[in-house]
Amino acid sequence: MIPRINVYALPDLVEPEELASGTVVVIDILRATTTIVHAIAAGATAVVPCGTVEEAERLAEMLRQTDPDAHVLLAGERECLPIPGFDLGNSPTEFQPDRVFRSVVIMTTTNGTQAFRRCRKASKVIAGAFVNASRVLQELFEETSAIHLLCAGADGEVTRDDVLFAGYLVDRLERRSGLRYEMNAQALTARENWQASFVEPYVSGAEPLPPELLASQLRRSRAGEKLVAAGMEHDILEAARVDRFSCLPVFDPASGIIVGH
Repeated sequence: MIPRINVYALPDLVEPEELASGTVVVIDILRATTTIVHAIAAGATAVVPCGTVEEAERLAEMLRQTDPDAHVLLAGERECLPIPGFDLGNSPTEFQPDRVFRSVVIMTTTNGTQAFRRCRKASKVIAGAFVNASRVLQELFEETSAIHLLCAGADGEVTRDDVLFAGYLVDRLERRSGLRYEMNAQALTARENWQASFVEPYVSGAEPLPPELLASQLRRSRAGEKLVAAGMEHDILEAARVDRFSCLPVFDPASGIIVGH
């Protein structure tokens, strides 16, 4: 059987049942999946994505009552800004070992944590970003059934940063896996977007992609423009540091928890 790559530029473009087989990669470059990778790399025990502020607060309170010694942190954003009363926002650089080591991070964001909820019927779900790109690819090289690249979008609209990373993955899988893939139309479009955005030797990966060069493309996305307007442009450069980490955040749909592998 020829393996398949499907890209979904928005979560609403796929039904949960369609993600049941194969591997799903949730993508929210600016910023949820980038931040989740940072959290796991910094030693967080788990990240729990929640849909609403109220849900996150209830879960944090329940965990604190169940285990008073647990280190539970609330993290997230609305309209790019930290949520009042939360311990952390959604900026990757906030998630340092001195803040999150051995902690359970309860997170809610405008787009990214919602995308994880779309994967409730999937069998295997990982969080992908440029900062752990090679580790994601390593996992996908072993997938011989179906690969689903699920972009979170921004406020219900397609955003270029997510599509670029999806295109990066499609391009690298084609070049390096040794497999031939069937692709949906969005996968072909994402690959074309990646290939049109840079010149050789960066497109093929013959030379490392400088963070500043990638960040210049991410700034042009809908999500990037919102971050610039909110005064958080520094987060864009952090998201553009390809292969900064080698960890793989894995989401368990049954428990709703992300842990590192």
